[in-house]
Parts: sequence; structure tokens; C-alpha cells
Amino acid sequence: MDPHQIETFIAVSGNKFPAEKLSLIRQQLEQLPAAKLAAVSSMDYKDPMMILIVSILVGAIGIDRFLLGQTGLGIAKLLTCGGLGVWTVVDWFLIMKEARETNYRKFLIAANQ
Repeated sequence: MDPHQIETFIAVSGNKFPAEKLSLIRQQLEQLPAAKLAAVSSMDYKDPMMILIVSILVGAIGIDRFLLGQTGLGIAKLLTCGGLGVWTVVDWFLIMKEARETNYRKFLIAANQ
């Protein structure tokens, strides 16, 4: 794969992945055929900052977890009103990391198909 394309992908999407996994992402991109780059680049990676804003505004009803594809946790958060507020506040500190990890898992699935 073209090093320029890899650098462009990292520059555009790097903030959506865990910082400690960027070197692994770079290595996997180097091994991908050029045709797969389009599939990997077109994935719907969630913006961690947007997820944090959603969590602050409507996190008590689980919308943030639904956006990350965690339906079970979203329902649990909805039924408990965000764990009576405790879970909601804890998520304000953890949800960005969870969004980045979810994006990394999506990347791995797309890269290995």
C-alpha cells in the first residue's frame, strides 16, 4: 500500500483510535492490498468527542451506548436511568476510550475480511 495513503488515513482518522494502537494500525495498513483501503476508510468510525457530548446531554437514557452498538448496556442504562446517575457520570470519563476501542475493533474486522 502507498505510504502516502497510510499517512493520510492516520492523519484523518488517528484521533478515533487508541493512541497506543496507531502503530499496529499502521502495520496492518502496510500489509493490506490497495483494494481493501477503500473498505477500511469508508467504515463508520464514531467520533469520540461527539460520543462524549451525547453522553453528557442524554447519557442517562443510554443513547451513548446505543451509538456504540452496545444495545444491552444501552437498555440497562435506560432502565436504571443511568444507574441512578452514577453510571452516567462514570461514563463521562470512560466513554471516549470506549468509542476508540470500538473503532479499533471495527477496523480489525474490516482489515481482516
